[in-house]
Amino acid sequence: MPSDADDQSLPPLPDPERRTLLVTLDGPDRPGVTKAVFEAAATVGAEVLDLEQVVVRGHLALSVLLGPTQDENVLTDRLTRAGEEMGMRVGLVVGHGDNARRRTGRAAVVVMGSPLETGHVAAVAGAVAAHGANIDRIRRLSRWPVTTVELDVSGADLPSLRQDLALVSAETGADIAVAPSGLARRGGRLVVMDVDSTLIQDEVIELLAAHAGREAEVAAVTEQAMRGELDFAQSLHARVATLAGLPESVLEDVRAAVRLTPGARTLVRTLKRLGFTVALVSGGFVEVVEAIGADLGVDHVRANRLEVVDGVLTGRVVGEVVDRAGKAAALREFAALEGLPLTRTVAIGDGANDLDMLAVAGLGVAFNAKPLVRSQADTSLNVPYLDAVLFLLGISREEVEDADEAGDTPLG
Repeated sequence: MPSDADDQSLPPLPDPERRTLLVTLDGPDRPGVTKAVFEAAATVGAEVLDLEQVVVRGHLALSVLLGPTQDENVLTDRLTRAGEEMGMRVGLVVGHGDNARRRTGRAAVVVMGSPLETGHVAAVAGAVAAHGANIDRIRRLSRWPVTTVELDVSGADLPSLRQDLALVSAETGADIAVAPSGLARRGGRLVVMDVDSTLIQDEVIELLAAHAGREAEVAAVTEQAMRGELDFAQSLHARVATLAGLPESVLEDVRAAVRLTPGARTLVRTLKRLGFTVALVSGGFVEVVEAIGADLGVDHVRANRLEVVDGVLTGRVVGEVVDRAGKAAALREFAALEGLPLTRTVAIGDGANDLDMLAVAGLGVAFNAKPLVRSQADTSLNVPYLDAVLFLLGISREEVEDADEAGDTPLG
């Protein structure tokens, strides 16, 4: 078995003071631009040290950092001629060094808006600069139905930058997420979602209460509980008591009436394609949540169970209540079952009873949440599309659509 000593056989990094040539080309995109540039450089055997290319609305920008060559004058002449023949503006800057230094303090900063305004990006860039950090790359993750960009940042103190960008988010209205970059951005994850008003647009107990004619009473108690003004377990028992006497058959009616949040199917389908584990943890009722989970293909479900006797709801729940602490415990349990550290978990919720779960997870996302929850979560989403969570994880809209068109089979 190879030993760690094998790593020491790697050659040393190149001399940071060696002479290099930075080549930039910009102009209308067309087939063959990159080919022509590199064929011109190949005639003098130049070494490629760095390379970036992007096309925006048919306009190409290409940057190439080339290593030293004995025929520098010939190289610059051929590169200039190759670019100009294709109608490209060519820039050539001789200097020293490259980007070989290992970057530290790497972070991925995701900025989302509908629309994304120039002021949003300016405020984020200003906060990054104020930290003495640098934006190394920017890429667009989505254009529709929200515009999302990801900034690859280096030299950042992650907790401090996250705190300051949370203030920027509150001031500008843009949704901003800060996460470690590099390997921490890759690999398997456990994604745990609240159900009522997160995965679905409804509050299940309110749908049940409508059958009992007591929806207004239940809705008022639900709102108080979600704001953190009432103990969840006590409020749950009070609300469930109003359902006493309802036939068990109403559960089927409610299952049929539930409306998924826009983007819910896309989110779960894409997560499963990536091999991620998906779980639902709800203060609602397993009789409804399990059916939703089965339809979507989620891996784990945890929710309260209604007591039914002789086909009638008794107005009581069976077993331990899944409350704020219960949701966090479920997340820990599911992570242990999947062999994942908590740093590889994502929690999504909207109410006060989600706070412990959001705090425990590696990334806690407040989805269209109450102010209390937004203020304590790692990041918040205020757009009505649940699949926007994918952008926070660095997954682009194009990647999602390409997978859908290809009909990729889920890995999980």
